[in-house]
Amino acid sequence: MLKEAMQSLPESSFEKQRFEMPKVVGHLQGNITVISNFRQIASALRREPEHLLKFILKELATPGSLKPKGLLIGTKVPAAKINEKIRQFAHEFVLCRECGKPDTQLTKEEDLIYLKCTACGTKYIVK
Repeated sequence: MLKEAMQSLPESSFEKQRFEMPKVVGHLQGNITVISNFRQIASALRREPEHLLKFILKELATPGSLKPKGLLIGTKVPAAKINEKIRQFAHEFVLCRECGKPDTQLTKEEDLIYLKCTACGTKYIVK
């Protein structure tokens, strides 16, 4: 029975690849911080840019907007602080708590949002 259960698991549950956290590329324009690779970061995390944007702006407590050329943050913010917030977002909304893999999906059931891992099958509520 154990062999049958192991065979029914997806291949991604046996892979041991390391997830590389994307780094911020940007610059300052006066008092505005411009993150030019914001959409690529959201794509690498497999999340909607708007969801990542909302999290980062709330955590930094600053205004900002998503433009075609990238993310515009209304204050000067060091890249290290933005990278820290992206890492925090990944730990809360991307990486599985059980296996640590980024193969997860956010699903909404009734009024709750769940993070479901496609690698190990774990499902739990996120805030």
